[in-house]
Amino acid sequence: MKVLIAGCGDLGTETGLRLLRDGHDVVGLRRRAERLPSGFERLAGDLGDALPPLPHDVDAVVFAAAPGQRSVSAYRRVYHDGLAGVLDGLQRAGASPQRVLFVSSTAVYGVDDGSWVDETTPTRPNSDTGRVLVEAEQLLFEAPLPGTVFRLAGIYGPGRTRLLDQVRAGEAVAPQPPVHTNRIHRDDAAEAIVHLLTRVADPAEVYLGVDEAPVDRGEVVRWLADQLGVPPPPEGAHQRSRGGDKRCRNDRLLATGFAFAYPTYREGYAAVLRGEGVRHP
Repeated sequence: MKVLIAGCGDLGTETGLRLLRDGHDVVGLRRRAERLPSGFERLAGDLGDALPPLPHDVDAVVFAAAPGQRSVSAYRRVYHDGLAGVLDGLQRAGASPQRVLFVSSTAVYGVDDGSWVDETTPTRPNSDTGRVLVEAEQLLFEAPLPGTVFRLAGIYGPGRTRLLDQVRAGEAVAPQPPVHTNRIHRDDAAEAIVHLLTRVADPAEVYLGVDEAPVDRGEVVRWLADQLGVPPPPEGAHQRSRGGDKRCRNDRLLATGFAFAYPTYREGYAAVLRGEGVRHP
């Protein structure tokens, strides 16, 4: 299989490396293509801008781009305009991929009461950036190509240590009232993309990419403090983030036969603390 990965940052690059490991051909599209590891066919281009000619013989496409900032304009340029450019480039190239997988976010759900969310929950985001994601998803659903949207929760892993750093510095708070959070380790996110592209014969239109432990944020920061040997974070008010307060189900992903290497934050953060994995520039 030949796979085009549009947006080879950390997640896209890790996905490509796993595809190469499994014997597939990978074309990596990114602004500075020279940074891609060996084995990738390199294609230099800026999503949201004029793209170079795309290959005509790709069997699958992964759109795994991420904006450099959380602004509506950045989201629209990368997610909506970038995806539109890739879809147009595939059409102009005469490409007929078997699947286009768009990496989205659970931020499309504007749930803020701790209730459960799955793929059938209406997408009613409570942020302008979330609304841009919904528009981009709709762009894929309306395209004349088989599409799958993979809505990821908060990604953590090698180099993604913001919460760890906050706990270590004594800046974390255990929210009161409790706030549920959802996450997925970078390696599980990349492996799930590979799984959906290469091991699932007829994937659904939407999957949630979350681990098996939607959990109170306070539990996570207290556990991290214990692992780091620092005082437990104090309880306090916590400003609601764009992630809201929800518990995401992963039943549909698990039903495909996918198995998590890091089923909960405990296994995943323990690996981070051991220094396992590499963050791709």
